[in-house]
Amino acid sequence: MAIPVVIPAIGESVVEGRLVQWFKKAGEFVEKDDPVCEIETDKATQPIPAPAAGILTPRASEDEIVAVGAVIGEIEPQAVPAKKDDSPQTPAPKEDTSKPAAKTEEPILSPAAKRAAEEEGVDPATVTGTGRDGRIIKEDIYAAKPNGTAKAPASQPVPAAPPSRGDSPRETRSKMSGIRQRIAERLVESQQTTATLTTFNEADMSAINDLRAKFKDKFKEKYGINLGFMSFFVKAVIEGLKKFPTVNARIDGNEIVHQHFYDIGVAVSTERGLMVPVIRNADLQSFAAIEKSITDVAVKARDNKISVADLQGGTFTITNGGIFGSMLSTPILNPPQTAILGMHSIQKRPVVVNDQIVVRPMMYLALSYDHRLIDGREAVQFLVRVKECLEQPERLLLEI
Repeated sequence: MAIPVVIPAIGESVVEGRLVQWFKKAGEFVEKDDPVCEIETDKATQPIPAPAAGILTPRASEDEIVAVGAVIGEIEPQAVPAKKDDSPQTPAPKEDTSKPAAKTEEPILSPAAKRAAEEEGVDPATVTGTGRDGRIIKEDIYAAKPNGTAKAPASQPVPAAPPSRGDSPRETRSKMSGIRQRIAERLVESQQTTATLTTFNEADMSAINDLRAKFKDKFKEKYGINLGFMSFFVKAVIEGLKKFPTVNARIDGNEIVHQHFYDIGVAVSTERGLMVPVIRNADLQSFAAIEKSITDVAVKARDNKISVADLQGGTFTITNGGIFGSMLSTPILNPPQTAILGMHSIQKRPVVVNDQIVVRPMMYLALSYDHRLIDGREAVQFLVRVKECLEQPERLLLEI
């Protein structure tokens, strides 16, 4: 009896998805739990495993919208795949790849160069071409004359018609993915339903740079992972959220929900769009554990193996436009969260320290916040607290 391949319950509020592709064709043998197709929802892309080993028969087409619980295929149970015909095959006759002896190549001249050679009486065989692929251009002909120099090209008449693009289309269209549609909806929703303001500051990254340079090798040797910047920012943000708990809260109707846990979202750019996987209980994790969690979810997001559960929740988000060279930006809120921190590229700039002008590695910080819940004073002081923890990372260890 055939076993149905069913779209499982993928996550909260997800009722349908788009069948992106079948990994196996009709009539192919699949092992139990092998991914047979890929479903894209408005939150993530998820492979659907085979419920049993056997021969697959798809019942839904690629790019079709399918509901949760729908049967998209069947598997006829079979313990092992059918054996292939191992009888020896008659080898195909080999093609004669022998080529005639190469002819002596004549120099390649542009039409203008050919005309110039005739006018100036220059033998093209004695000229070295400087054009593309060794092509001889007219300047080469003039330069090859005794005491010759390259001649300035004469002015050309303006063509009557603009140059053609050939067969290249002027525009193409492609269907927007479900994830991209959802991103677009959420960005517009964020702009329309929140009172977003952004405050800025800057942090001297010298102390963190020195700390990383001093301990990066021992850190990698002990934990098997690199010591990056993001773990410092996660820790610094948590210190700020503990001191200013309203920044970690959210609005639910006419109520303020104070969240006494710290699930930090870290924005990851993928080919399918920006995703924000969440580091759960980040306040209880060490630097090494945070770095590993960030690496794991980033790899899953970029390999399209992220699950809806990895993206749900989150009390605060950190986004790093600096990896793409951004020097300053105003990040958009990720509702229902009420604040988001933007990191930017580190630039060496002159700053005043103890009344002396010195060059330091500086980073601009941007905090966007929902002014309906967070006052300007809280937002500014939160960002100052984050700055203090970054510039004096020992505060993160001493929690002061």
